[in-house]
Amino acid sequence: MVTAPTVAIFGEVLVDVFPDQKILGGAPYNVAKHLQAFGVNVEMISRIGMDSLGEDLMDEMIALGLETQGIQFDTEYPTGQVKVHLQDGTHRFEILPDQAYDHINLAVTQETIMGMQAKIAYFGTLVLRNIESRLTAEQFLAGVNCLKFLDLNLRAPWYTKEVIEFALTQADMVKMNDDELATVASLFALSGSPEQQALALQQQFKLQQLIITCGAKGSWLLGDNAQLVKSGDSTSSIKIEDTVGAGDAYAAVFILGTLHQWEITSTLERASAFAAAMCEVRGASAPSMDFYQPFIEAWAVLS
Repeated sequence: MVTAPTVAIFGEVLVDVFPDQKILGGAPYNVAKHLQAFGVNVEMISRIGMDSLGEDLMDEMIALGLETQGIQFDTEYPTGQVKVHLQDGTHRFEILPDQAYDHINLAVTQETIMGMQAKIAYFGTLVLRNIESRLTAEQFLAGVNCLKFLDLNLRAPWYTKEVIEFALTQADMVKMNDDELATVASLFALSGSPEQQALALQQQFKLQQLIITCGAKGSWLLGDNAQLVKSGDSTSSIKIEDTVGAGDAYAAVFILGTLHQWEITSTLERASAFAAAMCEVRGASAPSMDFYQPFIEAWAVLS
């Protein structure tokens, strides 16, 4: 008997192509890997090409113990790629168009989620850029009876007000960074302070929780009854290697805290601490399982 997944993840799996190396990633896949390392049962739904990069992805998923039955194979479109350019000390992402994850098949997805009993469904916005995957996402989210967690992840030029509105309408919980909040506030003509903009957004889309990450300044959340909760800086004592994947690390631990019903302040602080730790390594993947061990022990997530 197949065990029903605790977290269902819908979205892109791709390869981040750095100047000197290729790293398997994509925000949904990064979240899946972190949750798997923390002992969460994950079902990943995506689409890859019948190519060498797709083979590398399948090999890694199997090695990590991730379920692979939700991965679709495409003979026409390639496994997704993002070219990462280092520029003025930061990263510029060139996200290639018309990749396999833009064509996630509806019928195959519906078969995959039949009988699924997930507690949380995660999705982002990049996978919604193409109408085929967007329609599949809509049916996926309608077919899983659980909390919907949206990680906004705005990547120019691959988003529109229409896509953002669609995504927010589907979600119960939303994470975005402070720059993304400003972008969304501009698109939806929301005025006032960031807190006032977030409150208007929460009320407009009836969100249970709206999480705003602020880099080195920590994060804050609007929860039930518009309660504002803040966490402090978690980066003052770390040496930042790069910030790629920090948001994915934060999302994974926030989901972990939701599953374990941590007190909300602890959830924010732990998510910020784990994201900060990820900034000390290059890329969005932990160097080994040993990276997770101090957090597993401190949070008692596998006990």
